[in-house]
Amino acid sequence: MATLYLVGTPIGNLEDVTFRAVRVLSEVSLVAAEDTRRTRKLFTRHGIATPLTSYDEQGRHTKLRRILERLREGDVALVTEAGMPTISDPGYSLVTAALDEGVRVEVVPGPSAVTSALAVSGLPPDQFTFLGFLPRTAGQRRRLLASVAGEARTLVAFEAPHRLRAALADIDAIMGQRRLAVCRELTKLHEEVFRGTAAEALQHFERPRGEITLVLQGSDRPQEQTGDDEIRERLGQLRDGGFGARDAVGLATQESGRPRREVYRLWLELTRGG
Repeated sequence: MATLYLVGTPIGNLEDVTFRAVRVLSEVSLVAAEDTRRTRKLFTRHGIATPLTSYDEQGRHTKLRRILERLREGDVALVTEAGMPTISDPGYSLVTAALDEGVRVEVVPGPSAVTSALAVSGLPPDQFTFLGFLPRTAGQRRRLLASVAGEARTLVAFEAPHRLRAALADIDAIMGQRRLAVCRELTKLHEEVFRGTAAEALQHFERPRGEITLVLQGSDRPQEQTGDDEIRERLGQLRDGGFGARDAVGLATQESGRPRREVYRLWLELTRGG
């Protein structure tokens, strides 16, 4: 029976590829790649001549059956744009479909932006929660951050450069003066790791560029119920910071441990009172 190989590829520096990965990519009958242009650069560097086909978010529905058919004839490798396949990329759908077809799936481990950023961040790496890409819209992003604000484990997330400043502003408003690391262009020529707070990172990154991984310190305070006056003060801060009722009440509920209906009542009192 043919095998679908999940092959880890460099997240930047093309030298960060294993001997086994080069061998597997050279021996399979086909390589399905999220970004064929980037994969061709890797192939050129290491003398790999295997045929390539794209498997990205836009074309995965039309390519899925074709790749499964190729797996009936021989081994296929799956690579993402950078790092490990299926981690915040469309390869997961191919893996589940292959497993449903009874295809053997084997991993060829390699670089990962998640663990690389965690290792270099200076934050506790023993336990962490991976959030994937932060939501694109402000409301969804704030709700996600509010939902993990009390998480004691280190948080890791991906973010696009054009949304980084907005994300940092939300992190500052929701999580305050926690430590974080902004890991930019890891293993590449212009690699940068900024360590500080979200407010400090906002001052540093005026026009951020490149691929970014965020590592956030977990909460060091056990969640406990707080009094009405403290909640009113927090709701006032959030309102002044531009948060609407839904996001402000949701965040204050997460932070306070109080029932949402009680926090919403305090929000109504605050807004009606001006």
